[in-house]
Amino acid sequence: MSSKKDPTPNPKPEKSKFSRRGFLTTVGITSGALTTGLLEKEAHAEPAAAPVFGPGEVPVTLQINGKPYKVNIEPRSTLCDTLRHRLDLTAAKRVCDRATCGACSVIVDGKVMYSCTILAIDAQGRQIQTLEGISTEKKLSPVSKAFVNNDAQQCGYCTPGFVVASTNFLTRNPNPTYEEVKKGLGGNLCRCGTYVGIRKAVLEAAAEMGGKNA
Repeated sequence: MSSKKDPTPNPKPEKSKFSRRGFLTTVGITSGALTTGLLEKEAHAEPAAAPVFGPGEVPVTLQINGKPYKVNIEPRSTLCDTLRHRLDLTAAKRVCDRATCGACSVIVDGKVMYSCTILAIDAQGRQIQTLEGISTEKKLSPVSKAFVNNDAQQCGYCTPGFVVASTNFLTRNPNPTYEEVKKGLGGNLCRCGTYVGIRKAVLEAAAEMGGKNA
């Protein structure tokens, strides 16, 4: 018995219109369009205008020892130079001018800082205390008295910075040990090497101000 073949061939299955390559191409084009749109928006966004000062002198108001001081200075002027050359507050000494010796120390918002590294224009709105606001010739502070009693000054260049740093140190640690004083004043240098006298002076001042270690 013979079988007859179907003269009509089996139709091939129709190819799906969805393909992996087509999907990736579509995603790539869409993502690129979205990214380009975001980049264009960012590129056209105008940055906030920053205030520009100088190069000439600009008016500055500094709060020093509880009083406002108005002065015109160049924006590049440091707090140290402004104190000394514009405001006649010369206790802070400009010695190393690179924040290593501490001779220009002042207290800014309750913290000892090197005034040679602070721009005066950036110190606006902050509370600044110099040695002139701590001790005067007519009324020496306990720290200044103790420095005299213990011969804790030689050439004198480092003394104002040490008195400022010591005063601030005692407000944070009113009853220090010798080693604590040594560590606490590590940011100030004495070229004459009167460290022993300085540390004894701080302990004496602490005792006079109510501390126990003398």
